[in-house]
Amino acid sequence: MNGAELLIQCLENEGVTTIFGIPGEENLAFLEALRTSNIRLILTRHEQAAGFMAATYGRLTGKPGVCLSTLGPGATNFVTAVSYGLLGGMPVVFITGQKPIKKSKQGRFQILDVVSMMEPLTKFTKQVVNAGTIPAMIRDMFRIAVNGKSGPVHMELPEDIAAEEIEAIPFPKTNLTYPVAAREAILNAAQLIKEAAFPLVLFGAAANRQRICPLAKELIEKTGLYFFTTQMGKGVIDEHSPNCLGTAALSDSDYLHCAIDRADVIINIGYDVVEKPPFFMNHGTMKVIHIHFAPADIDEVYFPQHEVLGDIAATLLALKDALSDFSPSNDTFFHRIHKEINDHVFQDQGHDCFPNTPQRIVSDIKKTVDNSSIVSLDNGMYKIWFARNYKATHSHSLLLDNALATMGAGLPVAIGAKLVHPERQVIAVCGDGGFMMNSQELETAVRLTLDLVVIILRDNGYGMIKWKQQGMDFPIFGLDFGNPDFIQYAESYGAHGYRISENGTFPDQLNHCLNTAGVHLIEVPVDYSENEKVFFKELKNKTCLF
Repeated sequence: MNGAELLIQCLENEGVTTIFGIPGEENLAFLEALRTSNIRLILTRHEQAAGFMAATYGRLTGKPGVCLSTLGPGATNFVTAVSYGLLGGMPVVFITGQKPIKKSKQGRFQILDVVSMMEPLTKFTKQVVNAGTIPAMIRDMFRIAVNGKSGPVHMELPEDIAAEEIEAIPFPKTNLTYPVAAREAILNAAQLIKEAAFPLVLFGAAANRQRICPLAKELIEKTGLYFFTTQMGKGVIDEHSPNCLGTAALSDSDYLHCAIDRADVIINIGYDVVEKPPFFMNHGTMKVIHIHFAPADIDEVYFPQHEVLGDIAATLLALKDALSDFSPSNDTFFHRIHKEINDHVFQDQGHDCFPNTPQRIVSDIKKTVDNSSIVSLDNGMYKIWFARNYKATHSHSLLLDNALATMGAGLPVAIGAKLVHPERQVIAVCGDGGFMMNSQELETAVRLTLDLVVIILRDNGYGMIKWKQQGMDFPIFGLDFGNPDFIQYAESYGAHGYRISENGTFPDQLNHCLNTAGVHLIEVPVDYSENEKVFFKELKNKTCLF
């Protein structure tokens, strides 16, 4: 066989069923090998979108997603998606093509040092210089992608190496067993929790894994500890839990921070500093316990006093046993905070007006979708409102990115989620700015005959930056733009388009789209004036003397 055929065999051996991407002429031997394989090719309209879809596959399954591009501009278009996987902790295998390395008649045409470019963005990157090394390299890459904090890996496959004749077989697939935390570290953590007057649990992105979520729920139910989450930790435990204090959508000043400020011990499970800080540590009486696969990255807002390092699932099981005789001694205050959060955050639907407020839109979506649904968020002002006001019911029921926090990911992520979970309702919620960065993937969704709903929150500008601009007392400048007719735009791809033009019609329209086959786009005007009312006035004037 040739190198490309061997690579396909190795990918099949790893259990790969889908590859996302856009091939180029340097990938043609790979493409031919893929044609006769059991692996499905999802052809996208931009390499960045392919990377987002593959990263979402990795995020939802725990197995590396795979994507493909050609050399030069194809590889450089991967950079944002590679960075997305790196900061977000998502396992992805990126394969890029290259001109022949042994003999080439095209000089330096389109040639960049892609391996060096990928070096700071991946856990592993290497050019294949001998087809015989492909089995070992693939086995190693798939292990590295999921070991510890998951992330992206990269292989560059030159055209002549792909065509090189070789006799080799894939390496046997093996499973990793993660190290278990030292018993002394677990017992010390348990003692700190027992001695605390106001212990509080935080769940971060690395805790949002299938193996970990059930044990997290057992820990909370056994101990009665109150908990909150980072934005990417939403759904580790159903947020309807009586012990849930919501999500740290802001870094300070929210109702939740009344509980954080009172806490004397915070148990951070699966958090690392690539997520925007859910709170700011100080050098006072608060102690932080860091429970993770890897040591904490210390910086000025995060310097945990105690670390429990090892497999998180095993740590939670052992910690639950070590706290078998634990009972919260003073949880009345947290109970009052829970009530305030329900009254002011989760129950606030906003004003009955048009255009709708973000709170109303969040509430309408939550009331319309079923509990198994997946909502994919692009990046914009609405992300804070969804993170804060939307009660997640299961792991990854609200897919958002608060690590790289890149615009343009919402629609590709929703497509990736629908391919992983075709049985579930999947919705993409995008701002008009972020949507237009990868809007061409509507064609991909239509071509794949997906049942998908895309909601565009229209304000004709970059609303998040406007909010920040206003917060710094600067006049609004440089952030407004025009938009196409989104209805005609959707229909030009073969999707269905709808525009909300009066109050109260959005829930019925959304329900129709969720129960009708095909790709549906709903344009929803949004009024962000509530940003100032809530974030600049209400929260600044609140007290924590509940």
